[in-house]
Amino acid sequence: MVLRKNFAVLALVLAAFPAAAQDFSAQLPDILGDEEAPYLPDFSYAGYDYGVSPLPKIDTVIDVADFGAVPDDGKDDSEALQSALAAAHAAQGPVRVQLGAGRYQLTEILWIERSGIVLAGMGSGDGGTELYMPRPLSQMDDGGALDELREYLVRYDKRERQANANLDVLFSEWSWSGGFIWTRVPGGRHATYLEEYDRPIETVAAIQSGSRGERVVTVPGASSLAVGDVLQIHWHNRAGENGPLIAAIYGTDRSEFPVGDRHWLLPDRPLVRQATRIEAIAGDQVTIADPLLHDINTELPAYFAAWEHLSEVGIQDMALVFPPSPFFGHHNEAGFNGIYFTGVHNGWISNLRIDNADSGVLTDDLAAVTIANVVNEGDHMAHYGVHIGNVHNVLVTGNEVFNPTIHTFSVNTQSTRSVYHRSTGWEQPTLDQHAGANHQNLYDAMTVHVRPEPASGDPPATYELFKAGGAGYWLPGHGRFNTIWNLEVLVEGNAAPGETVVVEEPSGGPEARVVGLHGNRPLQLDYTPTPYVELDQVRPIAAPSLYEWQLRQRTGE
Repeated sequence: MVLRKNFAVLALVLAAFPAAAQDFSAQLPDILGDEEAPYLPDFSYAGYDYGVSPLPKIDTVIDVADFGAVPDDGKDDSEALQSALAAAHAAQGPVRVQLGAGRYQLTEILWIERSGIVLAGMGSGDGGTELYMPRPLSQMDDGGALDELREYLVRYDKRERQANANLDVLFSEWSWSGGFIWTRVPGGRHATYLEEYDRPIETVAAIQSGSRGERVVTVPGASSLAVGDVLQIHWHNRAGENGPLIAAIYGTDRSEFPVGDRHWLLPDRPLVRQATRIEAIAGDQVTIADPLLHDINTELPAYFAAWEHLSEVGIQDMALVFPPSPFFGHHNEAGFNGIYFTGVHNGWISNLRIDNADSGVLTDDLAAVTIANVVNEGDHMAHYGVHIGNVHNVLVTGNEVFNPTIHTFSVNTQSTRSVYHRSTGWEQPTLDQHAGANHQNLYDAMTVHVRPEPASGDPPATYELFKAGGAGYWLPGHGRFNTIWNLEVLVEGNAAPGETVVVEEPSGGPEARVVGLHGNRPLQLDYTPTPYVELDQVRPIAAPSLYEWQLRQRTGE
């Protein structure tokens, strides 16, 4: 449902400032206020506790010094840090595992496997806490955590082939998985690769009906549900290439783009999953915490499924530092990965500096998570900065990416209604829409610093800002309603003042929304398929952040 509340308040504001009223009201995007405007998801539910609560503070402390972790002594602290986390797992209730100021050396994985554990330092800058990882994950024992992925890579001969670089090797299992700080449900299986390892899905209740964008669903026999339950809603595509779920994700006109066969070859796996919380039950009317991604009816059946997850898990206030290392090529990473955040509902990562990582933060199987104020830096070419894949309602805000990256801001496979917000890419960044049924995601109030390919003759300078990844069997780049809002493109070279720069998205998806694309050069958007475009070359000053605007409408603030 498009939010249209509080326009009376806006009118009063404009009346109070008549000199500014004409310019201000002219920049209120039609898509927010026009009853005939196309559908726009409500992105305000992204983040911890669906965007309405601050990150919690945990007062019960386990001090790593009590387990022999001494910063700045040049000795390895892995055993002491693991012992402190073991004590946290044995404790009752929420606990904060606290590191002191200075450098700790880590050569083992730190596992967080229960709810209510926060790993915290003293800050990410001078006088703060630094975790230094001198060796990559490829030299660590993960206890078999990625064995299924390793088997998958071998069975399907997933290789990185670059003839000009004499490179022909299996993909690294660390390319998009694993981290030195790793959250997971004990015994869980958050990333699925091989069908023989699929586990039975526990159906909790069938859903009879519900409407996209609404929060009330009809559940006959709702007695199997309870207020506070955190479950997933599953939609399966059992109707093949032209089934109604494919139409819901990609629309009915797919003449301009292919849809990969992974969308229908695994009908027993849900193609769309929405993790949510039961807020209220009145007879067979059930209110969930966030709006439905898709309709539910006889043509589009769905059900509540059990979801194993952790909650109230946080990582905050520290620097994760890796040594300078060569770049061995895309998908050939050694495993200098900071955090692998998996299997969490209501969690957070905040106030981190990550230096010289292969990937700073990788995610999987999350919902209602905030990732705030992460700085990625260093000279090493990274695969990802802060990555969001296979997640729902994740908010990434204040992400500053100074280092070179292959995929800077990535909404990856099966990510839904997640948000990159007020973040900046400094070194040839990309807004990567990575295929795999990702849809209804938002790039909001972003800034990118770019050096386009210079013009040669008549063609203008070009920059492939939306340089996407993803396998062909998961194409197109994204589903319906992915949104780019107030995107500032700052050209730092290769185009003179007044010279047009083409911003390219050659492999996008249907019904994208692009509102407020602007920069320090005239910009021409080349986006395939053609998106809904509004306020071209204009900063949307009446709603500079769609996420914030929608949150204000919802909360009444």
